[in-house]
Amino acid sequence: MLMIHHQEGDRWRGQAGAAGATTDMSARTRRTLVRPPTAHADELPSSQLGRSMTVTGVLESDGEVHVHGHVLGRIDADRVVVESGGYVEGDVVGRDVRIQGRLIGRVFAFNVTVDESADICGRIFHHTVTVARGARIDARMPWRPVNFFESLDQLPETQA
Repeated sequence: MLMIHHQEGDRWRGQAGAAGATTDMSARTRRTLVRPPTAHADELPSSQLGRSMTVTGVLESDGEVHVHGHVLGRIDADRVVVESGGYVEGDVVGRDVRIQGRLIGRVFAFNVTVDESADICGRIFHHTVTVARGARIDARMPWRPVNFFESLDQLPETQA
């Protein structure tokens, strides 16, 4: 069974599921990668990427994204939660990022929370980070000042 829950303003691009169907929802303009908090941050639209779903490419949302499935590529959202059992291989960009599942890649976020069930390999660029006891981390976690995120309009290239 394949379930996608999305709110207006989301954009999901890439291959979906085992059938390889391509999905492209609602075109929209590019935005600054990490945005400052809004007055209505608690009222963000929420989207769920189900356990049986795989997205290859770029997943963009103006709200909150919960990843229960697999993302091979990049996630751009205000808030990102990689749930326990979720898997991301690529870049995660957001204001707030919470990792409970597996991540191989980079995180660019003002606030990062790593839960005890997390398994991370890569880099975490952050202003504040919270790591729970028991989290598995094979990563560098360089601190960045606030203005780094305010001016981040393009991700640095990955080094081979």
